[in-house]
Amino acid sequence: MIVASGLPQFQLIDWRWAWLTVTAFLAGLLNAVAGGGSFLLFPAMLGMKMLPIQANATNTVALWPGQLTSIAAYREDIRKNMRLAIPMGLAGLLGGTVGAIVLLNTPQATFMRLVPWLLLVAATIFAASGPVSRWLTRRAKLLPGEARPPRRTTIFVCTIFVCFYIGYFGAGAGFLIITLLSLFGFQDLNEINALKVVSSTLANGVAFLIFVVSGQVVWRYCLLAMLTCAIGGYTSARLARHVPQSVLRGLVIFIGFSMAAWFFWNKGQ
Repeated sequence: MIVASGLPQFQLIDWRWAWLTVTAFLAGLLNAVAGGGSFLLFPAMLGMKMLPIQANATNTVALWPGQLTSIAAYREDIRKNMRLAIPMGLAGLLGGTVGAIVLLNTPQATFMRLVPWLLLVAATIFAASGPVSRWLTRRAKLLPGEARPPRRTTIFVCTIFVCFYIGYFGAGAGFLIITLLSLFGFQDLNEINALKVVSSTLANGVAFLIFVVSGQVVWRYCLLAMLTCAIGGYTSARLARHVPQSVLRGLVIFIGFSMAAWFFWNKGQ
């Protein structure tokens, strides 16, 4: 058999890069219309042969710019609620800082053992969000105009715990803040979302800085994911008009539980 020498050597496409691009696009799209993009992007980051904590940090940094833009969308509601937005923002900074620091001091093997449980908890939170949101809506209708007692200190402390989870892992935590505020008597959805955006964006923002400074971000993957997430978010409007929210939420829940099951199965091998 004659072997031709001097011919150019062609390397096969690394399909992991293609998969990361597709999942980052879908994560940005899902985050814009239903949430839950981390269920796709975090496993894809792990698939790039990163260490688990690096994958989580890179995922957080890649998704955060898309979250930051939501502050502009709620700026009027934030201004109207500055007396609570400021302490909730501070709670986000405190909780996010502690969560990120604890993550960086968690051994890689320990965090990897926690991954399936974290995904399971996040998927369960997301699955519960629909029924609980409907219950909270009915509750608000049954209690119209009910006076809300000033419980800023209690809300501040509870928000710190939720934002600790955001800094550590974060998937599904936005709904926890919505539920927390609703249970404390908040009924205006725009007000609730504005306060959620302030606390969660600051919690993820301080985690973003800590992960970058600590050198845990793998930039060649992060920049690709950041760009394609932004494109996915930008193109989400058409999908939101053509696909029912219930279908999108069902898809996210299926992905979340499937990813948790896969990691549980893989851990047992």
